[in-house]
Amino acid sequence: MTVSPDAALVLFSGGQDSSVCLAWALERFARVETIGFDYGQRHAVELAVRPRIRESLRGLQPEWAARLGDDHVLKLETLAAISETALTRDMQIEMAGSGLPNTFVPGRNLIFLNYAGALAYRRGIRDLVAGMCETDYSGYPDCRNDTIRAVQSALSLGMDRDMTIHTPLMRVDKAATFALAREIGGQALLDLVIEATHSCYLGDRNHRHDWGYGCGTCPACRLRAEGFDRFLQEVHEH
Repeated sequence: MTVSPDAALVLFSGGQDSSVCLAWALERFARVETIGFDYGQRHAVELAVRPRIRESLRGLQPEWAARLGDDHVLKLETLAAISETALTRDMQIEMAGSGLPNTFVPGRNLIFLNYAGALAYRRGIRDLVAGMCETDYSGYPDCRNDTIRAVQSALSLGMDRDMTIHTPLMRVDKAATFALAREIGGQALLDLVIEATHSCYLGDRNHRHDWGYGCGTCPACRLRAEGFDRFLQEVHEH
């Protein structure tokens, strides 16, 4: 396939961050495809909300409907098979001896980006968009900017094609992510992010909070709740 300079592949999990990144890409690229991964995650409900979010984004703006292309979901069960983590096992979320929370799945983002790069190559795409962030996160080393830039270099060398990994949220916190959603798509996109996206590590879609659905106690829920509170405070101050 001919390489398109105006196409992007978004790593789209169905979570808050990747949904905002998808809207960000739809504003900037003429053709936007999405990729998700079924790796035996405990919160597999995130896979179930993805189609609704994609269809809702189509309805928000006519140009987004025209730009949003194919979705790809890859099965990576081997990742769960080799991962003793709270995201791939029914176990309590806690800090591990490594100093990282046991929700860290070693190699996950490295594997995701390599598969995304391989698919992008075959789809004639050289721009990847991902929601990694080193401002408001749990200390995951595969979310750091240095890691992403290293993978970008490796993909470009290994594919013999210039590949770019865009990380719009790398330097912003969760409050700014809510603000970015409203900046890109107004109140309609902000409402979609709150109502439809899923971040809770336990996969809880039964409890509705001001910031969305979730257990309210896992690290992902706490980050999202605290970010939403800061976002509201900043809105009121301005």
